[in-house]
Amino acid sequence: MGDADDREMNADACHRFVDGEIWQSFRASPVAMLAAIIAAACLLCAVLAPLVAPHDPFDLATLDLGDSRLPPVWMAEGKSAYLLGTDDQGRDILSALMYGARISLAVGVASVLLSMLVGVTLGLVSGFVGGRVDAFIMRVCDVMLSFPAILVALMIDGVGRAVFPAAHEALAFGVLILAISLTGWVPYARAVRGSTLVERQKEYVQAARVIGVSPVRIMRRHVLPNVLGPVFVLATIQVATAIITEATLSFLGVGVPPTSPSLGTLIRIGNDFLFSGEWWIALFPGAMLGLIALSVNLLGDWLRDALNPRLR
Repeated sequence: MGDADDREMNADACHRFVDGEIWQSFRASPVAMLAAIIAAACLLCAVLAPLVAPHDPFDLATLDLGDSRLPPVWMAEGKSAYLLGTDDQGRDILSALMYGARISLAVGVASVLLSMLVGVTLGLVSGFVGGRVDAFIMRVCDVMLSFPAILVALMIDGVGRAVFPAAHEALAFGVLILAISLTGWVPYARAVRGSTLVERQKEYVQAARVIGVSPVRIMRRHVLPNVLGPVFVLATIQVATAIITEATLSFLGVGVPPTSPSLGTLIRIGNDFLFSGEWWIALFPGAMLGLIALSVNLLGDWLRDALNPRLR
């Protein structure tokens, strides 16, 4: 009976979602549907890169310098084994894009999740407690806004190299995620604080206080579910921002190691050959980065409109 009840509840939830306003808004937006398809395709290629990539671009045993700088297959010197050509080390560009997107998406999603955890927690406490706690957290937000992610990453990378000179590659992912998160949590804190200031004045919060419910339980069980709408919109948009920030840092050399490059590292490598005729080495990673960022941003714009009826 328990399994049957669970299946029935899941079926009801699916029916409510399909009949709901958000799904109907999604179906009525061709731009959102196209962006979702592109984002899903990029995500699947990244996650399943070891299975769908034609080659393993980071296996040194399979690389052949004789195949370096080959143009795409539709050009005169192109080979059918390398659809988008190869780079200066003979790595297949198409395979490198899949593996590079995997790293960029992992860093972007991880940094956004960490930013959400810190920002939502501080914003909830700031808006619900108020007083000096609220003032202190908001002043910290103002201070953090004055430090761009690139500057923070350079500072953390310099400290990491000085303290752990032999562990730069091991620290690279942590540096990127921490650098992006240290400045990325502020929008979540401000958005959640504003919504919490409104929610704490409502009757259900006052009633919970009267019957003796603890403030932590009120924030976690009652206020938090009602302030997550703006958080989802911010998270969707900031995934694209985090990916672009990671690419910028990797382009500057403060990113993942060259042995497992992300899209930003691939663009930096291609930039060295951009004016020597091998344009495909930089163009295709740049196009992949732009495609991912654009599709995620379009999804974020749609979600913002779908969750706010006044913007429809």
